[in-house]
Amino acid sequence: MDHTVFEVGVAIGLIALAGLLSAKLRFSVIPFYILVGMAVGPHAIEWWHFDFRFIESAPLIEFMGRIGVLFLLFYLGLEFSVGRLVKSGRSIAVGGTIYILINFTLGFLFGWAMQLPIQEILIVAGITTISSSAIVAKVLVDLKRTANGETEMILGIIMFEDVFLAVYISIVSGLVLSGSSSFGGVALSALIALGFMLFILVVGRKCVPLLNRALRIRSNELFMLVIFAGLFMIAGFSETIHVAEAIGALLVGLVLAETEHMKRIEHLILPFRDFFGAIFFFSFGLTIDPFALGGAVWMSLGAVAVTLFGNFVAGMWAGRVAGLSPKASANIGLTIVARGEFSIIMANLAKAGGLLPIIQPFAALYVLILAVLGPLLTKESKAIFGPLDRVFKFTRSYNKRKEAAAASQEP
Repeated sequence: MDHTVFEVGVAIGLIALAGLLSAKLRFSVIPFYILVGMAVGPHAIEWWHFDFRFIESAPLIEFMGRIGVLFLLFYLGLEFSVGRLVKSGRSIAVGGTIYILINFTLGFLFGWAMQLPIQEILIVAGITTISSSAIVAKVLVDLKRTANGETEMILGIIMFEDVFLAVYISIVSGLVLSGSSSFGGVALSALIALGFMLFILVVGRKCVPLLNRALRIRSNELFMLVIFAGLFMIAGFSETIHVAEAIGALLVGLVLAETEHMKRIEHLILPFRDFFGAIFFFSFGLTIDPFALGGAVWMSLGAVAVTLFGNFVAGMWAGRVAGLSPKASANIGLTIVARGEFSIIMANLAKAGGLLPIIQPFAALYVLILAVLGPLLTKESKAIFGPLDRVFKFTRSYNKRKEAAAASQEP
Protein backbone atom coordinates (compact mmCIF):
# COMPACT_ATOMS: atom_id res chain seq x y z
CA MET A 1 0.00 0.00 0.00
CA ASP A 2 1.23 3.49 -0.87
CA HIS A 3 1.73 5.53 2.33
CA THR A 4 3.63 8.42 0.67
CA VAL A 5 1.21 11.14 1.75
CA PHE A 6 1.14 9.83 5.33
CA GLU A 7 4.95 9.64 5.45
CA VAL A 8 5.25 13.20 4.21
CA GLY A 9 2.77 14.22 6.92
CA VAL A 10 4.93 12.50 9.55
CA ALA A 11 8.02 14.24 8.18
CA ILE A 12 6.33 17.65 8.38
CA GLY A 13 5.20 16.85 11.93
CA LEU A 14 8.78 16.03 12.96
CA ILE A 15 10.01 19.24 11.33
CA ALA A 16 7.38 21.22 13.24
CA LEU A 17 8.45 19.61 16.54
CA ALA A 18 12.09 20.46 15.81
CA GLY A 19 11.08 24.06 15.09
CA LEU A 20 9.10 24.33 18.32
CA LEU A 21 12.03 22.94 20.30
CA SER A 22 14.46 25.42 18.72
CA ALA A 23 12.09 28.29 19.48
CA LYS A 24 11.83 27.11 23.09
CA LEU A 25 15.62 27.01 23.41
CA ARG A 26 16.06 30.25 21.42
CA PHE A 27 18.58 28.62 19.10
CA SER A 28 18.96 28.59 15.31
CA VAL A 29 16.40 26.24 13.78
CA ILE A 30 18.69 24.85 11.06
CA PRO A 31 20.64 22.35 13.23
CA PHE A 32 17.37 21.04 14.70
CA TYR A 33 15.93 20.35 11.26
CA ILE A 34 19.11 18.52 10.25
CA LEU A 35 19.36 16.53 13.48
CA VAL A 36 15.72 15.36 13.39
CA GLY A 37 16.37 14.20 9.82
CA MET A 38 19.42 12.27 11.03
CA ALA A 39 17.41 10.68 13.83
CA VAL A 40 15.12 9.01 11.29
CA GLY A 41 15.84 7.71 7.78
CA PRO A 42 16.84 4.24 6.52
CA HIS A 43 18.36 3.20 9.86
CA ALA A 44 15.23 4.10 11.91
CA ILE A 45 12.30 1.93 13.02
CA GLU A 46 8.95 1.06 11.46
CA TRP A 47 5.95 0.97 13.80
CA TRP A 48 2.46 0.26 12.43
CA HIS A 49 1.77 2.92 9.78
CA PHE A 50 4.57 5.09 11.14
CA ASP A 51 7.54 4.22 8.93
CA PHE A 52 10.35 6.47 10.15
CA ARG A 53 12.64 5.09 7.45
CA PHE A 54 10.81 7.23 4.87
CA ILE A 55 11.50 4.65 2.16
CA GLU A 56 8.51 5.44 -0.07
CA SER A 57 8.55 9.20 0.43
CA ALA A 58 12.33 9.79 0.30
CA PRO A 59 12.45 10.81 -3.42
CA LEU A 60 9.51 13.20 -2.93
CA ILE A 61 11.03 14.73 0.22
CA GLU A 62 14.36 15.14 -1.57
CA PHE A 63 12.64 16.92 -4.48
CA MET A 64 10.71 19.19 -2.11
CA GLY A 65 14.04 19.98 -0.47
CA ARG A 66 15.48 21.01 -3.84
CA ILE A 67 12.54 23.37 -4.27
CA GLY A 68 13.34 24.76 -0.82
CA VAL A 69 16.86 25.69 -1.92
CA LEU A 70 15.42 27.51 -4.94
CA PHE A 71 13.05 29.55 -2.80
CA LEU A 72 15.75 30.38 -0.25
CA LEU A 73 18.14 31.71 -2.90
CA PHE A 74 15.36 33.40 -4.87
CA TYR A 75 14.25 35.30 -1.77
CA LEU A 76 17.83 36.27 -0.98
CA GLY A 77 18.14 37.69 -4.50
CA LEU A 78 14.93 39.69 -3.96
CA GLU A 79 16.40 41.23 -0.83
CA PHE A 80 19.40 42.27 -2.85
CA SER A 81 19.53 43.70 -6.41
CA VAL A 82 21.60 43.59 -9.58
CA GLY A 83 22.55 47.24 -9.09
CA ARG A 84 24.20 46.63 -5.74
CA LEU A 85 26.01 43.61 -7.10
CA VAL A 86 27.34 45.42 -10.19
CA LYS A 87 28.69 48.31 -8.09
CA SER A 88 30.84 45.86 -6.13
CA GLY A 89 31.94 43.80 -9.15
CA ARG A 90 35.70 44.27 -8.85
CA SER A 91 35.91 43.75 -5.08
CA ILE A 92 33.66 40.66 -5.40
CA ALA A 93 35.94 39.12 -8.04
CA VAL A 94 39.02 39.79 -5.90
CA GLY A 95 37.27 38.61 -2.72
CA GLY A 96 36.01 35.44 -4.38
CA THR A 97 39.50 34.65 -5.67
CA ILE A 98 40.97 35.17 -2.20
CA TYR A 99 38.32 32.95 -0.60
CA ILE A 100 38.73 30.08 -3.09
CA LEU A 101 42.53 30.30 -3.08
CA ILE A 102 42.88 30.14 0.71
CA ASN A 103 40.27 27.46 1.36
CA PHE A 104 41.24 25.25 -1.57
CA THR A 105 44.94 25.43 -0.68
CA LEU A 106 44.26 24.56 2.97
CA GLY A 107 41.93 21.71 1.93
CA PHE A 108 44.55 20.32 -0.45
CA LEU A 109 47.29 20.52 2.21
CA PHE A 110 44.96 18.87 4.76
CA GLY A 111 44.32 15.93 2.42
CA TRP A 112 48.05 15.65 1.78
CA ALA A 113 48.76 15.71 5.54
CA MET A 114 46.23 12.85 5.94
CA GLN A 115 48.44 10.89 3.47
CA LEU A 116 45.56 10.34 1.06
CA PRO A 117 46.06 9.43 -2.62
CA ILE A 118 45.94 12.36 -5.08
CA GLN A 119 42.37 11.71 -6.28
CA GLU A 120 41.09 11.62 -2.70
CA ILE A 121 43.06 14.82 -1.93
CA LEU A 122 41.30 16.60 -4.79
CA ILE A 123 37.91 15.41 -3.52
CA VAL A 124 38.68 16.53 0.05
CA ALA A 125 39.84 19.94 -1.23
CA GLY A 126 36.54 20.31 -3.09
CA ILE A 127 34.51 19.27 -0.04
CA THR A 128 36.23 21.83 2.18
CA THR A 129 36.18 24.75 -0.28
CA ILE A 130 32.52 25.32 -1.27
CA SER A 131 29.99 26.93 1.09
CA SER A 132 26.34 25.93 1.41
CA SER A 133 24.23 28.48 -0.49
CA ALA A 134 21.05 27.28 1.23
CA ILE A 135 22.36 27.64 4.79
CA VAL A 136 23.99 31.00 4.08
CA ALA A 137 20.75 32.30 2.55
CA LYS A 138 18.67 31.06 5.47
CA VAL A 139 20.99 32.59 8.06
CA LEU A 140 21.16 35.99 6.32
CA VAL A 141 17.38 36.17 6.09
CA ASP A 142 16.73 34.92 9.64
CA LEU A 143 19.21 37.36 11.17
CA LYS A 144 17.95 40.22 8.95
CA ARG A 145 21.41 40.92 7.56
CA THR A 146 20.47 41.20 3.88
CA ALA A 147 20.93 44.99 4.02
CA ASN A 148 24.38 44.82 5.64
CA GLY A 149 27.33 46.15 3.66
CA GLU A 150 29.20 42.83 3.73
CA THR A 151 26.25 40.95 2.23
CA GLU A 152 27.33 42.12 -1.24
CA MET A 153 30.64 40.33 -0.77
CA ILE A 154 28.97 37.23 0.68
CA LEU A 155 26.62 36.92 -2.30
CA GLY A 156 29.46 37.61 -4.70
CA ILE A 157 31.59 34.87 -3.16
CA ILE A 158 28.68 32.41 -3.41
CA MET A 159 28.33 33.16 -7.13
CA PHE A 160 32.11 33.06 -7.62
CA GLU A 161 32.20 29.67 -5.91
CA ASP A 162 29.66 28.35 -8.39
CA VAL A 163 31.85 29.24 -11.38
CA PHE A 164 34.75 27.54 -9.59
CA LEU A 165 32.53 24.52 -8.86
CA ALA A 166 31.53 24.16 -12.52
CA VAL A 167 35.20 24.08 -13.52
CA TYR A 168 36.35 21.93 -10.64
CA ILE A 169 33.70 19.24 -11.02
CA SER A 170 34.57 19.03 -14.72
CA ILE A 171 38.23 18.45 -13.87
CA VAL A 172 37.75 16.06 -10.96
CA SER A 173 35.00 14.00 -12.59
CA GLY A 174 37.27 13.55 -15.61
CA LEU A 175 40.13 12.38 -13.38
CA VAL A 176 38.06 10.23 -11.03
CA LEU A 177 35.54 8.69 -13.40
CA SER A 178 37.48 8.40 -16.66
CA GLY A 179 41.11 8.93 -15.70
CA SER A 180 41.49 12.00 -17.92
CA SER A 181 40.17 15.50 -18.38
CA SER A 182 40.01 17.70 -21.48
CA PHE A 183 41.34 21.22 -21.00
CA GLY A 184 39.06 22.45 -23.78
CA GLY A 185 36.01 20.92 -22.09
CA VAL A 186 36.90 22.49 -18.76
CA ALA A 187 37.47 25.94 -20.29
CA LEU A 188 34.21 25.71 -22.23
CA SER A 189 32.30 24.71 -19.08
CA ALA A 190 33.69 27.70 -17.19
CA LEU A 191 32.94 30.14 -20.00
CA ILE A 192 29.38 28.86 -20.38
CA ALA A 193 28.72 29.17 -16.62
CA LEU A 194 30.17 32.68 -16.41
CA GLY A 195 28.52 33.80 -19.65
CA PHE A 196 25.11 32.57 -18.54
CA MET A 197 25.28 34.45 -15.25
CA LEU A 198 26.40 37.67 -16.92
CA PHE A 199 23.71 37.28 -19.60
CA ILE A 200 20.91 36.95 -17.04
CA LEU A 201 22.16 39.91 -15.01
CA VAL A 202 22.76 42.27 -17.94
CA VAL A 203 19.71 41.36 -20.05
CA GLY A 204 17.49 41.11 -16.97
CA ARG A 205 18.43 44.63 -15.90
CA LYS A 206 17.78 46.00 -19.40
CA CYS A 207 14.36 44.31 -19.39
CA VAL A 208 13.17 45.84 -16.10
CA PRO A 209 10.74 48.30 -17.80
CA LEU A 210 9.29 45.41 -19.83
CA LEU A 211 8.99 43.25 -16.70
CA ASN A 212 7.23 46.10 -14.87
CA ARG A 213 4.53 46.19 -17.56
CA ALA A 214 4.28 42.41 -18.02
CA LEU A 215 3.81 41.76 -14.28
CA ARG A 216 0.93 44.19 -13.80
CA ILE A 217 -1.42 41.28 -13.16
CA ARG A 218 -4.32 41.86 -10.77
CA SER A 219 -4.94 38.22 -9.84
CA ASN A 220 -2.49 36.98 -7.19
CA GLU A 221 -2.97 33.44 -8.49
CA LEU A 222 -1.91 34.29 -12.05
CA PHE A 223 0.84 36.61 -10.81
CA MET A 224 2.32 33.83 -8.68
CA LEU A 225 2.08 31.29 -11.52
CA VAL A 226 3.99 33.60 -13.86
CA ILE A 227 6.71 34.23 -11.24
CA PHE A 228 7.04 30.54 -10.42
CA ALA A 229 7.19 29.58 -14.09
CA GLY A 230 10.09 31.97 -14.67
CA LEU A 231 11.87 30.86 -11.50
CA PHE A 232 11.68 27.13 -12.19
CA MET A 233 12.40 27.38 -15.91
CA ILE A 234 15.54 29.51 -15.50
CA ALA A 235 16.76 27.54 -12.46
CA GLY A 236 16.16 24.26 -14.30
CA PHE A 237 17.89 25.49 -17.44
CA SER A 238 20.86 26.57 -15.30
CA GLU A 239 21.35 22.98 -14.18
CA THR A 240 21.51 21.74 -17.80
CA ILE A 241 24.54 23.96 -18.50
CA HIS A 242 26.32 23.03 -15.23
CA VAL A 243 25.37 26.15 -13.26
CA ALA A 244 23.79 25.17 -9.95
CA GLU A 245 20.00 25.57 -10.07
CA ALA A 246 20.21 27.49 -6.78
CA ILE A 247 22.40 30.11 -8.46
CA GLY A 248 19.86 30.34 -11.29
CA ALA A 249 17.18 31.06 -8.68
CA LEU A 250 19.42 33.71 -7.07
CA LEU A 251 19.88 35.40 -10.46
CA VAL A 252 16.10 35.52 -11.04
CA GLY A 253 15.64 37.12 -7.62
CA LEU A 254 18.37 39.69 -8.31
CA VAL A 255 16.66 40.74 -11.55
CA LEU A 256 13.14 40.92 -10.11
CA ALA A 257 14.45 42.95 -7.16
CA GLU A 258 14.90 45.81 -9.64
CA THR A 259 11.20 45.84 -10.58
CA GLU A 260 8.32 47.75 -9.01
CA HIS A 261 6.73 44.41 -8.05
CA MET A 262 9.49 43.34 -5.65
CA LYS A 263 7.46 43.82 -2.45
CA ARG A 264 4.47 41.93 -3.85
CA ILE A 265 6.67 39.00 -4.93
CA GLU A 266 8.41 38.98 -1.56
CA HIS A 267 5.09 38.88 0.29
CA LEU A 268 3.77 35.96 -1.79
CA ILE A 269 6.99 33.95 -1.67
CA LEU A 270 7.52 33.99 2.12
CA PRO A 271 5.31 30.97 3.05
CA PHE A 272 6.89 28.86 0.29
CA ARG A 273 10.39 29.85 1.38
CA ASP A 274 9.76 28.86 4.99
CA PHE A 275 7.91 25.61 4.26
CA PHE A 276 10.12 24.16 1.55
CA GLY A 277 13.28 25.55 3.16
CA ALA A 278 12.55 23.59 6.34
CA ILE A 279 12.03 20.42 4.28
CA PHE A 280 15.41 20.93 2.59
CA PHE A 281 17.31 20.83 5.89
CA PHE A 282 15.29 17.81 7.03
CA SER A 283 15.99 15.98 3.75
CA PHE A 284 19.67 16.83 4.12
CA GLY A 285 19.64 15.17 7.56
CA LEU A 286 18.00 12.08 6.04
CA THR A 287 21.11 11.51 3.90
CA ILE A 288 23.37 11.23 6.97
CA ASP A 289 23.67 7.85 8.71
CA PRO A 290 24.87 8.56 12.28
CA PHE A 291 26.07 4.95 12.68
CA ALA A 292 28.57 5.31 9.83
CA LEU A 293 30.37 8.38 11.16
CA GLY A 294 32.61 6.88 13.86
CA GLY A 295 35.69 6.12 11.76
CA ALA A 296 35.94 9.65 10.41
CA VAL A 297 35.67 11.65 13.65
CA TRP A 298 39.25 12.88 13.96
CA MET A 299 39.64 13.56 10.25
CA SER A 300 36.40 15.55 10.25
CA LEU A 301 37.34 17.56 13.35
CA GLY A 302 40.72 18.40 11.80
CA ALA A 303 39.05 19.58 8.60
CA VAL A 304 36.59 21.69 10.60
CA ALA A 305 39.46 23.42 12.43
CA VAL A 306 41.25 24.10 9.12
CA THR A 307 38.04 25.49 7.57
CA LEU A 308 37.29 27.79 10.51
CA PHE A 309 40.80 29.23 10.31
CA GLY A 310 40.75 29.55 6.52
CA ASN A 311 37.33 31.17 6.43
CA PHE A 312 38.20 33.77 9.04
CA VAL A 313 41.46 34.70 7.30
CA ALA A 314 39.77 34.80 3.89
CA GLY A 315 36.92 36.94 5.23
CA MET A 316 39.27 39.43 6.87
CA TRP A 317 41.43 39.68 3.74
CA ALA A 318 38.50 39.94 1.31
CA GLY A 319 36.81 42.55 3.51
CA ARG A 320 39.98 44.61 3.71
CA VAL A 321 40.29 44.61 -0.10
CA ALA A 322 36.67 45.80 -0.33
CA GLY A 323 37.30 48.57 2.23
CA LEU A 324 34.99 47.04 4.84
CA SER A 325 35.48 47.39 8.58
CA PRO A 326 37.15 44.52 10.47
CA LYS A 327 33.84 43.61 12.10
CA ALA A 328 32.08 43.39 8.71
CA SER A 329 35.03 41.41 7.33
CA ALA A 330 34.78 38.94 10.22
CA ASN A 331 31.06 38.56 9.44
CA ILE A 332 31.96 37.45 5.91
CA GLY A 333 34.17 34.58 7.06
CA LEU A 334 31.82 33.48 9.85
CA THR A 335 28.68 33.63 7.68
CA ILE A 336 29.94 31.45 4.82
CA VAL A 337 31.59 28.84 6.99
CA ALA A 338 28.68 26.37 6.64
CA ARG A 339 29.16 23.49 4.21
CA GLY A 340 26.30 21.49 2.70
CA GLU A 341 24.86 20.37 -0.62
CA PHE A 342 27.96 21.00 -2.76
CA SER A 343 30.24 19.08 -0.39
CA ILE A 344 27.87 16.11 -0.55
CA ILE A 345 28.02 16.25 -4.37
CA MET A 346 31.81 15.95 -4.20
CA ALA A 347 31.55 13.01 -1.78
CA ASN A 348 29.08 11.24 -4.09
CA LEU A 349 31.55 11.72 -6.94
CA ALA A 350 34.18 9.91 -4.86
CA LYS A 351 31.73 7.06 -4.25
CA ALA A 352 30.92 6.78 -7.96
CA GLY A 353 34.65 6.62 -8.73
CA GLY A 354 35.29 3.86 -6.19
CA LEU A 355 37.66 5.94 -4.04
CA LEU A 356 38.46 5.27 -0.38
CA PRO A 357 35.26 4.53 1.60
CA ILE A 358 36.22 6.94 4.41
CA ILE A 359 35.36 9.91 2.14
CA GLN A 360 31.59 9.41 2.60
CA PRO A 361 31.44 9.41 6.44
CA PHE A 362 34.10 12.13 6.54
CA ALA A 363 32.03 14.42 4.30
CA ALA A 364 28.81 13.69 6.19
CA LEU A 365 30.28 14.44 9.64
CA TYR A 366 32.26 17.45 8.41
CA VAL A 367 29.16 18.94 6.78
CA LEU A 368 27.00 18.20 9.83
CA ILE A 369 29.41 19.93 12.23
CA LEU A 370 29.71 23.04 10.06
CA ALA A 371 25.98 23.10 9.30
CA VAL A 372 25.42 23.29 13.07
CA LEU A 373 28.32 25.67 13.79
CA GLY A 374 27.69 27.99 10.82
CA PRO A 375 24.42 29.57 12.00
CA LEU A 376 25.73 29.75 15.59
CA LEU A 377 28.97 31.49 14.58
CA THR A 378 27.06 33.94 12.37
CA LYS A 379 24.63 34.82 15.15
CA GLU A 380 27.42 35.28 17.70
CA SER A 381 29.87 36.98 15.32
CA LYS A 382 30.01 40.12 17.48
CA ALA A 383 30.90 38.12 20.61
CA ILE A 384 33.54 36.16 18.66
CA PHE A 385 35.09 39.21 17.02
CA GLY A 386 35.43 41.19 20.27
CA PRO A 387 38.09 39.03 22.00
CA LEU A 388 39.97 38.49 18.72
CA ASP A 389 40.02 42.24 18.11
CA ARG A 390 41.46 42.88 21.56
CA VAL A 391 44.30 40.44 20.84
CA PHE A 392 45.08 41.23 17.18
CA LYS A 393 44.07 44.95 17.17
CA PHE A 394 42.12 44.71 13.89
CA THR A 395 40.05 47.85 14.53
CA ARG A 396 43.05 49.91 15.66
CA SER A 397 44.96 49.02 12.48
CA TYR A 398 41.88 49.80 10.36
CA ASN A 399 41.46 53.22 11.99
CA LYS A 400 45.15 54.03 11.49
CA ARG A 401 44.86 53.16 7.79
CA LYS A 402 41.81 55.40 7.45
CA GLU A 403 43.59 58.28 9.20
CA ALA A 404 46.68 57.83 7.01
CA ALA A 405 44.53 57.77 3.86
CA ALA A 406 42.66 60.90 4.95
CA ALA A 407 45.92 62.69 5.76
CA SER A 408 47.40 61.84 2.35
CA GLN A 409 44.41 63.47 0.63
CA GLU A 410 44.71 66.74 2.51
CA PRO A 411 46.25 69.65 0.47
